[in-house]
Amino acid sequence: MKATKQLSLLSILIMLISIHAFSQQKQLKDHILFYSSFDGKTTADLAFGDAHIYTAKNYKEAANAKKGLHDANVVLAKDKGLKGDAIHFKESKTSAVFYKAYKNVGYSNTSWSGTVSFWLRLDPNKELPPHYCDPIVVTDSQWNDAALWIDFTDHKPRQFRYGAMGDKAAWNANDDASDADWIKRTVVVNPAPFKSDSWTHVAMVFSEVNSKPTFKLYLNGVLQGTIDDVKNNPFTWEAQKGKIMLGLGYIGFMDELVIFDKPLTSKEVSTLFTLKNGLKTLLN
Repeated sequence: MKATKQLSLLSILIMLISIHAFSQQKQLKDHILFYSSFDGKTTADLAFGDAHIYTAKNYKEAANAKKGLHDANVVLAKDKGLKGDAIHFKESKTSAVFYKAYKNVGYSNTSWSGTVSFWLRLDPNKELPPHYCDPIVVTDSQWNDAALWIDFTDHKPRQFRYGAMGDKAAWNANDDASDADWIKRTVVVNPAPFKSDSWTHVAMVFSEVNSKPTFKLYLNGVLQGTIDDVKNNPFTWEAQKGKIMLGLGYIGFMDELVIFDKPLTSKEVSTLFTLKNGLKTLLN
């Protein structure tokens, strides 16, 4: 009788945990603005804005970009993804490859919050060229002006960073920023814990940008650091010019790019990291 009672309680506990996990996954699904699985296509699986990927000769000529991938160094790699295919940047000298950020990242000039999530696979110390490399930059301008980005530095061994750079006019108008100015705007992971034979999950979390901003970096569901000392730096965009820039100088694989309209909690990031079949688990 006692054993039966214990089994019954265990069953109830398992059921409650399952219900909680399902509820949390459903809540995550409701906050997706943009999702590209890169499975057989570069067009986003879900997008509140333009779903197409674009290619231009460089970012100065972005206004003349064409829909689709038009660079032999950037390809869809069949069956090389977390689940299914992935986008592969084969060389660092690539064209401008991007998605349009308008409506896909939920930008606001008063209070902007969200999460950018994706997976990377590479050995940064063996595969990257000897300069700074940015797998992703989200901005309407450039990496040091109202931009959120992830990069690998040129150190040996390579460092991995999350940067939150407000308007350049507010923090580095004269191009004379000190080391302290740079450090306070980045989370640094040293050395970069990436491998060529396994995928690493990256989550760039940001909250209340343009009011009381906080930025957090997670790798494989674990918090790596926080930026919260940039309260006087606005992120001023021409919203329709915003871009989700991919593969700037980067060599390696990327998969499962998703943008949420909320700053995910630690538990939600962990849930995202542990999804067995990637984000499609939430959408099916």
